[in-house]
Amino acid sequence: MRTSEPFIESNIDALNRVRQTSPLVQCITNSVVVNFTANALLAIGAAPAMVDIIGEAGPFATVASGLLINLGTPTPEQRDAMIEAQAGAAAGSTPWVLDPVAIGSLPVRTPLAHRLRELRPSVVRGNASEIIALSGSGAGGRGVDALDSVEAALPAARSLAESTGGVVAVSGAVDLLTDGIRVVRIANGDPMLTRITGGGCALGAVMAAFLAADDDHLAATVAAVTVYTIAAELAAAQSAGPGTFGVAFLDALASIDGEHVAARARIS
Repeated sequence: MRTSEPFIESNIDALNRVRQTSPLVQCITNSVVVNFTANALLAIGAAPAMVDIIGEAGPFATVASGLLINLGTPTPEQRDAMIEAQAGAAAGSTPWVLDPVAIGSLPVRTPLAHRLRELRPSVVRGNASEIIALSGSGAGGRGVDALDSVEAALPAARSLAESTGGVVAVSGAVDLLTDGIRVVRIANGDPMLTRITGGGCALGAVMAAFLAADDDHLAATVAAVTVYTIAAELAAAQSAGPGTFGVAFLDALASIDGEHVAARARIS
């Protein structure tokens, strides 16, 4: 399964624009992954800003290039900052990514995720069970672990994309992305990404950076996932385990180029 020439060109163009423009990405994310997320953005060529304080989150979102809202550890202040930041993003036409981490039966993050969904995120990124739960067609997974297959989440992803007017990205061994009409599958990546903290959360931030590089949000999200998962392959090839993989992955994000994308991308 190989990508078509237009996707190769758009992926490379988006990567180059991220590095040329260094988009400013505001991250309201979970406390477990803040450092790794910031380093991933720096490695790819973007500028991270962990602005999650009430009174600052909204004004900052109006001037940011992209915004990530990640529900991993939603403290009371962070929850209010998320709503404030989304309003700022709307006022500033800032694209934003919603990562509904571990939603389903949990009583705080689940209604918050549904409230944010109604505010029309540019991209929703999650595993199959999270996407099914956010669409209202299932109960969610086991914490952050999916209990459903990526393909099983396709109807929910399409429905969610139609309701938000944005893109839905379902992460798995083969990532599935849709805007409700078009469906793209990306077969790059390595299982080692699931063995480090922040492998999925940082992808949401990288998506926000790529959204600033392309007005076609599906194309931007395809580019972000392709670059990110190819970097994982490059890192895994020279890693002895999760510890060395984490370091090698940041190096791979910094060094990946158009030749890597053209040679390795597997998109259908």
